[in-house]
Amino acid sequence: MAAVNNDTLRQQLQAGADALALGLSDAQITQLMDFLALLQKWNKVYNLTAVRDPQEMMSHHLLDSLAAVAPLRRHVAGLLQERGVAAVKLLDVGSGGGLPGVVFAICCPEVDVSCVDTVGKKAAFIQQAAVALKLRNLHGVHARVETLATPFDIISCRAFASLPDFVTWSRAALVVPHGVWLAMKGKHPEEEIAALPADVSVFHVEQLAVPSLDAERCIIWMKPA
Repeated sequence: MAAVNNDTLRQQLQAGADALALGLSDAQITQLMDFLALLQKWNKVYNLTAVRDPQEMMSHHLLDSLAAVAPLRRHVAGLLQERGVAAVKLLDVGSGGGLPGVVFAICCPEVDVSCVDTVGKKAAFIQQAAVALKLRNLHGVHARVETLATPFDIISCRAFASLPDFVTWSRAALVVPHGVWLAMKGKHPEEEIAALPADVSVFHVEQLAVPSLDAERCIIWMKPA
């Protein structure tokens, strides 16, 4: 029964990736499925996510994170081509079980992804995932984001904190002049946008469609003003 269930989940994942036109290879689909299995296994001990059901993990976590991959790829391509950036470094803040950081690392091998979390066990899980999935571009960092001063080109988060807190806490880690923040949100956060510091501007609000999930999702793209 478990094998059938796994096949069903893989089919759902493949269909979702196809709907998002991501062009993922069989190897990447397998890595995502292996990541889902790791998440389920470690979640029993480390409480990485409140979602326990594999079907919900697929729709609410993996597919939800995958919805941001195409916008990320587009921005990365711009950095590499237009700005001549040699390599793109992304910091995923409050990554928890690696969402969306691990998904980004699998789908965007040209991006070096660091997932930072204040909980040591969660950072350890990311390190374990990097080894198990053979992802040289994935790193788990146990720290408070405010203490990081290593420059990153993109700083992302998903359901981490309010936009003002997110940009304030992570500001020291943003490389200038081309650095941006990528915040995954549900409904359009008008009040949070209004409360942003004066020296931070929203340059794009991008609506996302998540396969198998009937919910509002968007990316708030921000940069230092």
